[in-house]
This record gives sequence, structure tokens and C-alpha cells, in this order.
Amino acid sequence: MLEGKNVNLRVAEKDDIDFLVESINDLNFEGEYVPIEQYSKSELMKGFDNPSNLQILCETKTFIIQKKDGTRIGIIWHIANQPSGILDIGYNIAPSERGRGYGTEAVQLMVDYLFLSRNIFRIQGATNVRNKASQRVLEKAGFRIEGTSRKSSFVRGVWTDSNLYSILRDEWKEPKILTRTT
Repeated sequence: MLEGKNVNLRVAEKDDIDFLVESINDLNFEGEYVPIEQYSKSELMKGFDNPSNLQILCETKTFIIQKKDGTRIGIIWHIANQPSGILDIGYNIAPSERGRGYGTEAVQLMVDYLFLSRNIFRIQGATNVRNKASQRVLEKAGFRIEGTSRKSSFVRGVWTDSNLYSILRDEWKEPKILTRTT
């Protein structure tokens, strides 16, 4: 478990399947800037048994974001792009918990974890150009905007642009939030 000041991150387990199914299939949880995807419980279970069976878990490590009392409030994941040494991250926070700094702390924890545990030089994430809250999360976590990918996501019937953000190892320097791992 990765422990922060207000949230912890832990690797998603089979016991989290109901939370994952509910969250992924809830259009409000996923948000208005994310392409609509729907998965059944059995599809997600296959992903736990054999990650190559499910695109959302394939080459992806998924973590549960939880408050200190153990309440699950979100999901954060990273996708390895080997052998490039680049990792993509993504995250979602329950609508009722947004705007409280949990997303920023979760991203900071993930960045610290990835730079401390992997020989990578870059972490990147993309957001819909209209998703100002997600852009603020990445910027507060030390990411810089690199540019705009035009018509890169099909969201609710419309092709939309995305902003690409990244943080490089030499910009990160040292952990900012990671307190300990268990």
C-alpha cells in the first residue's frame, strides 16, 4: 500500500470487482470528458485471471484510491509503454469526492512510486481540453503541458482534442508525498 497524507493507493484485487464494475459503468463517475465504455463483471473478472483478456487491465496496473478510513473513492492506473521507458497514467475520482485534493495527492503518490520503483524517465497523462479540473491535478503534481492532440478521443458522439502532459525524472528530483510503502 502506498500511504499519503489523506489517501492511500493499493493494488486492485478481486474483492474490488463490484466497486470497479460500478465505477467504470457509471457515466457520472467516469465524467463527461471520457469515452463511454461499459464492462460486465465477468469481463473484469477475466481480466484479473488473465490480464490479456481485457484491454482495460492489459499492460495496466490498477490501484484503488481510498481515504484513510478505507472508503474507496477512485481509481488510478498506469500503462507501460515498453521498451520506450514511458508510462501513461489515468485516474478517476467519485463525483462526491472531487475538488478536495484527493486526485492531486493520488497522482503525486503514483509519480513518486513509479520514479522510485522503475527505471523510467517520463510519465505522461492526457486530458480532454475542456477538463480544467484534471489539468489542474496534473499541474499541481508537477506535470507540464506539451501540446494538444487534435481529435484524439471520441467522447459522447463527438471527436475531441486532448492536452498531453508529462513529468520527467529530472523535473521530479525527489519524493514529494510518499510516506511509506507496505
